[in-house]
Amino acid sequence: MTFQTFKHRVLAVALFMTASVCILAQEPVSMNALINQSLNKINPSSPGSFLNCIAELKRIDAMYPDSIQPKYQTALQMLNYSVMNPHADQTDNLLAEAEQTISKMETMKKSTNNVVQSDICTLRGFLYMVRIVQNPAQNGQRYYLDVMENYEKALKINPDNELAKQLQKKFFEGMKQAMDN
Repeated sequence: MTFQTFKHRVLAVALFMTASVCILAQEPVSMNALINQSLNKINPSSPGSFLNCIAELKRIDAMYPDSIQPKYQTALQMLNYSVMNPHADQTDNLLAEAEQTISKMETMKKSTNNVVQSDICTLRGFLYMVRIVQNPAQNGQRYYLDVMENYEKALKINPDNELAKQLQKKFFEGMKQAMDN
């Protein structure tokens, strides 16, 4: 009788250990892995791939509402789509959503981090830059100071912000071309 009880206990422990290993092996994919999977699907020559990526990033943001990274990537991809397709039907809605997302990031507690503050300034500068691209004659004078101030602020906060450096360079190149024409 005790031998059968012992066998049942050993079997129960073995099942418990197997179940534990199986559960640990099925840990959910991390937020960063999900974001990277979405970003890797973007084809720069396909506007639809940006829209699909944005939809996926919104779902990731819904899964991790207290995280800045999904919001940052969502806003960035909305702005990337908008700058490449300034007159597409979705652009105005995406710009409005990007602006809301940037504002939401500014109010989050985690946004006190200097790197995050620099990223927010970069996104805001990019937003104004896209507005200029949409209508240079009307929006150029209105937003060019905002673009320059946001990129300068981003780089003052974090001099290593590569995106801010690249966008600032593109902005100056665009302004130079506009002045030469």
